[in-house]
Amino acid sequence: MAPPTPLLAVRGSEGLYMVNGPPQFTENTSFQRESGKNSKVFAFSKDGSLFAWCNGEQVNIVNVTNHNVLQSFDLPKTVCLEFSPKSNVLVTWQPYTTAKDGAAGIPNLQLFDVKTGECLKSFIQKKMQNWCPCWSDDESICARGVNNELHFFENNDFSTIVNKLHLQKVTDFVLSPGNQPSKVAVYVPGSKGAPSFVRLYEYPKFEGPQSMLANKSFFKADKATMLWNSKATAVLVVASTEVDKTGASYYGEQTLHYIATNGESAVVQLPKNGPIYDVAWNPNATEFCVVYGFMPAKATIFNLKCDSVFDFGTGPHNAAYYSPQGHILVLAGFGNLNGQLDVWDVKNYKLIAKPQAPDSTYFAWCPDGEHIVTATCAPRLRVGNGYKIWHYSGSVLYKYEVEQNTELWQVAWQPFLNGVFPAKPIKYHAVPSKVSNDEPKPGQAYRPPALRNKPVTSSKLHEDEPPQNMRSQSKSDDKPLSKTALKNQRKHEAKKVAKQEARAEGNQESAPAPAMQTVLHNIPPAVTSGDPEVDKKIKNLRKKLKAIEQLKDQAATGKQLEKNQLEKIQKEAALLKELENLELGL
Repeated sequence: MAPPTPLLAVRGSEGLYMVNGPPQFTENTSFQRESGKNSKVFAFSKDGSLFAWCNGEQVNIVNVTNHNVLQSFDLPKTVCLEFSPKSNVLVTWQPYTTAKDGAAGIPNLQLFDVKTGECLKSFIQKKMQNWCPCWSDDESICARGVNNELHFFENNDFSTIVNKLHLQKVTDFVLSPGNQPSKVAVYVPGSKGAPSFVRLYEYPKFEGPQSMLANKSFFKADKATMLWNSKATAVLVVASTEVDKTGASYYGEQTLHYIATNGESAVVQLPKNGPIYDVAWNPNATEFCVVYGFMPAKATIFNLKCDSVFDFGTGPHNAAYYSPQGHILVLAGFGNLNGQLDVWDVKNYKLIAKPQAPDSTYFAWCPDGEHIVTATCAPRLRVGNGYKIWHYSGSVLYKYEVEQNTELWQVAWQPFLNGVFPAKPIKYHAVPSKVSNDEPKPGQAYRPPALRNKPVTSSKLHEDEPPQNMRSQSKSDDKPLSKTALKNQRKHEAKKVAKQEARAEGNQESAPAPAMQTVLHNIPPAVTSGDPEVDKKIKNLRKKLKAIEQLKDQAATGKQLEKNQLEKIQKEAALLKELENLELGL
């Protein structure tokens, strides 16, 4: 049986509609286009079977296969929509408002049963941040943050809070993906000199000193982003501050921490200083990619021991996107960068293509792992709106540009469950396409009129570092060194470096010796008198004469001498005469 064709939902000032995915790229006529500019938001269910949107009058749910309307809700101000993982519940959020007399507003967060249309529960949720409750993949657990607590519900029964996790000033949490038992990662920011921390718990074991699976504390964190891997065995935490007090970065400071459910934790050591732009887990859950460092940024893949596996070198990158099957990685540079896409075969670490998608504000892999969509959307950019569908080999298969004075707001692929699209053999040559990719030609650098008739000299602000396979540098059969062995190895290396520096300094000091001998040829050879007072005078005179010769040598090299140094040189003849008289009087 042939795999299904993913749909692409498109929302803009021209309305809301669906486009058939590759290879057709035609509008899906089964879905009735929602014309007008009032479509505020849409969402697919996790398996792609349901589609919900708000048209400014009501929220509708349709079956994607036959496009029959399943439910409609009178919620005209809805701006956020989300389905539960198994599509049993639809969550809607409207901006919170209070009455004119100051009375409390009505609940603005609603949870609806998709099958019956019944409102299961309503909450007051004032902030849009972290507005949506979190479910485990099997929907047996649902969690919601309320003040300093996490409230847990079971089996979509929202009438009773089954469990609570109380932590002072908890600001964020993430439930683990995958099967039971579910785990939860919580973040509590530091205050009054105390560090921030992230803790991992297994539901429902929240009480007692041994309840935590892992704990990691750190300073310099105004906020934290937590990312579970697909197997729920580890969490990556990007801790960041709003302001870099050293003034080195406009983006603040970031650190990356690794926390495993077995209690292990580590700080991921990044070889280059600078911001952390993006972190992405491979869907196979065994490695992750980090894009970091001052531009040109570095991108490196790390394993679960936080050892670097492959270094992609430096380039104009600030984002990383794994394909759903985990076999291809795209390193992209959007925002203030030129939209370069470096497409890599992750298994063989081989570059597949290097196309450019300038002015892109959105990037997403198609669930088939073969195609990509890039889009330029408002309000991020209000000119040149449109989208392109690519094959990962660099070919543009379809291109759509909106008409003048119209805008594109949102595009999204229809999702599918894992396993629907197996990974296919990778193609290293661009697939044929009837659409041309009009990549912008690189503009010439400005040259002053005085230099325009002279040959061009190429110069780079930064030398790009080439890709580097870190696995080949360490033998696979080497055993990891113990702490003592590592300490001894560092001592040995430090001694070796110190010896080399001392040897280099010795060579530098011995090199000018012949020149110094010629400089001091005017000073008579040392003679001892046997009288300690006379010998002391002779020694001081020789010391002064040696200093004068060094000053004369410095003047010969062009160094500007001070007034007192010039006066010393003028006394040379008198000092020589005095030294000669002392030695003749012996």
